[in-house]
Order: sequence, then structure tokens, then C-alpha cells
Amino acid sequence: MKRFNLFMTVIAITALSWASCKKDAKTKVSAGDADFTKYVAIGNSLTAGYADNALYYDGQMVAYPYLIAQQLRQVGGGEFRQPLVDRSSVGVGISGNARLALSVVNGALTPRPVAPSGDMTIFTSSVANQGPFNNMGVPGAKVTTAIFPGYGNPANGAGNYNPFFTRMTTAPATASMLSDAAAQHPTFFTVFLGSNDVLGYATSGGAGSSITPMEGAPGIGFSASYDALVTTLVAGGAKGALANIADVTTAPFFTTIPYNGLVLTAQAQADALNNAYAPLITAGLVASFKIGANGFIIADADAPSGLRQMKPGELVLLSTPQDSLKAGWGSSKPIANQYILTTAELSQIRTATTNFNQKIRSVATEKGLAYVDVASFLQHVKTVGVEVNGRKIGTTFVTGGAFSLDGIHLTPIGNVLLANEFIKAINTKYNAFVPLVDASGYGGVKFP
Repeated sequence: MKRFNLFMTVIAITALSWASCKKDAKTKVSAGDADFTKYVAIGNSLTAGYADNALYYDGQMVAYPYLIAQQLRQVGGGEFRQPLVDRSSVGVGISGNARLALSVVNGALTPRPVAPSGDMTIFTSSVANQGPFNNMGVPGAKVTTAIFPGYGNPANGAGNYNPFFTRMTTAPATASMLSDAAAQHPTFFTVFLGSNDVLGYATSGGAGSSITPMEGAPGIGFSASYDALVTTLVAGGAKGALANIADVTTAPFFTTIPYNGLVLTAQAQADALNNAYAPLITAGLVASFKIGANGFIIADADAPSGLRQMKPGELVLLSTPQDSLKAGWGSSKPIANQYILTTAELSQIRTATTNFNQKIRSVATEKGLAYVDVASFLQHVKTVGVEVNGRKIGTTFVTGGAFSLDGIHLTPIGNVLLANEFIKAINTKYNAFVPLVDASGYGGVKFP
């Protein structure tokens, strides 16, 4: 009998303790020093929910600012509108393509578009009357273009306006992303911009878009443009969080294909290449070929012969045509320069990234805003990984879980982890207790 009474006493104490903890946790939820009534997020494709190389509904519904907004509702946050595409749409990418999905090709799982082309009605059917939109994420946006009036104006001509912004603004000819965001008088905002100011150069192998210069007037230089953006947002007393940008090598788009991916399985193959490249081997531009892994042969206008072998640390882009590699690219034929990032190009990218991040941090400090170190976070995901309910989330292409099938944008679980990094920084800066997103219901790449 004594044992029974003791047992019941333990249960009662445990129940009271649990109820007390539950009450404490409930009362601990707080907005702290911030006002989340009107939250607006400014950013690029990562903010928009772009994934699997396209903007589509399921990606938008796990966009990191949308996930943040759901948590902010627990501390006074309001409605969070997004410029959604139709739920049944195949989506549309920057190149007019449909979203990617894993398909079985020649017995192997391979990312393939779900349709021959993207849903171009997304560009021709305005959703502006459903706004204004709290999610001001626009695929392709840079710091310099976010403040540009008429960013969605088709009259500017092809390549001089952004159709992703055209579809969501009520004033394509005059509005900027910033003006549409500021017109909503946000009480809280997040800014995650700057990636595209260097990413366009990186994803083109240094052959396409140039890196945004640090100096120059607003709309030209990164520094002045970022100042103009944040100064406008805080003018009405709003608080917010600024996120930096990650090193390109944290994204599988740049790291999946190794520089020494030329794998030879027979001595005859090595002998044939050694004969073909004998003069370059003698000149030290190409190492002798051997059975096993060898550096790819690439085009390089600065090399004496216009081609050379790749060096450790240089990157082969995921956009490199796989059929071309099988047909001799990288061995009998050099890989074209738009698919390679050389040591010199990587140096430019990293210098710009460092400068951009120093600017972002300095503005956060100057304006008293939260600073989200996305660069360190993604580096941690790459090198260590993150445990989520017994799953290890990393950056390995397809299987790692964090990145979608385009190798640049995030999966649902990747977005959850990013949203939680924002929330942690917000809680720290503003003495708030916004609950983190529960990651248990979110996954990575979908397998057929």
C-alpha cells in the first residue's frame, strides 16, 4: 500500500511538473522588442521558394519566409501573402523550363524536366490583384536591381526587365521591389540579397553575367544599393534581419563533378591520351595520364595552347552536359570555359563574397538589426551535417537532403533549417522567443 501511494505521489508530482513546464513554455513565447504585425521579406529565388530549377507551388509553400511567418503568428504576426502559381502547374524557370524531378534514365535516377517546357502562363497572367505580397522574393533579383524602378516593365525590352516581378506588381512601369515592399509599411522585414550579384558570374563559369562592383551609385554599386535598400526599410521604425551570402562551394551545383573526374579503366586509354597530348605533357600543361582519376582537359584562353588540365580546387559546373562528357569532353576534347571555374575566377568570386558580407554585417550593426550568418550555417551543413530527428542532412547532390535537384536552391527540409537560422538570430537580437519550425514533417528530394 505504501508503495502504491508512493507511486501515485510520483505520478502527481510528475504531472504537476509537466503542467508547470508547459505553462512556462507557453508564457515564454514572446515577440520581445520587435513588432511582427506586418512582416515583409525581400530576396531573390531562395526567398521566393524557387526549387528544382523552377518557381512552382509546392516550393513556394515551403519558402523559408513563409515558414518564418507561420512561427511569427504565435507572437503577433499577421497574414503572409505570396504570389502563388497554380497548384497544378509544372512551374517555370529562368530559362522557360519546367521544374525538375527524378526519373529513371538508362537504369539510373536522373533529374529531368517534368514537361518539355515551363508554364509560360505564369509570366502572362498577373497575380498583382491578389497582393500586396509579403513575400517579395523575385528570382534573378540582385541588390542593384531590387531598387530599380520599372524592374518589371516589358517596355524595357527582353533581358532588361524581370517577368517574375512583372506578374506580381501593380505598377510594372514604375515600381521597384523596394517600393512595393516599403508601401506596405512593414513593422518587421528580412533581407536576403546579394547571392545573384556574384552567382550569375559563377554559374556561367565566368563567361556570363559580371560580378556587381562594390562601388558606384545606387543601382550600380553593391554598397550604395544596399544602403539605399535598408535605409528605406528602417525609415518608418521597422526592425529586421539581414542575411549574408554563402561561398559557392557549399552548393552541389559547383562540387558534384570532381575536377579529376576523367576516370580511365585501361592502360590503352592512358597511352592514347599521352600520345595525343605529348607536347603539352612536355610543356608541363598536362600531367601524364594513368589508370584511375585524372584531371579533365579544359579550354583556357590564357594557356599557351588554349587548353590545359584542371588543377585541384577548380570546379566543374553541374550544368556540364553529361552526354558530352561521355562523348569525349574533358579528354579528347576540352570542356568549354563556361562550364568551369578556374582558380582566378574563384578568387574573384570569393573576394566579392567577402566584401559583400562585410558590407551586410556593417549595415546590420549600424542599423541595429539582426544578422543571419547563412555562410557559416551552410558551411556547417556541408562539412559536418545537421541531425534532424535521426537524419543527417548534408549538401551532397540528391542524397544529402538540403539542396533540391538544381543544386543551388533548397529542399523543404533545407528551407526549414534556414528559417530556423533566421529565427535564432531574431530571438537573440530582439530578446524574443519565436518557436523554431518543427522539422519532423519535411523532407528532402522526392524519390519516385
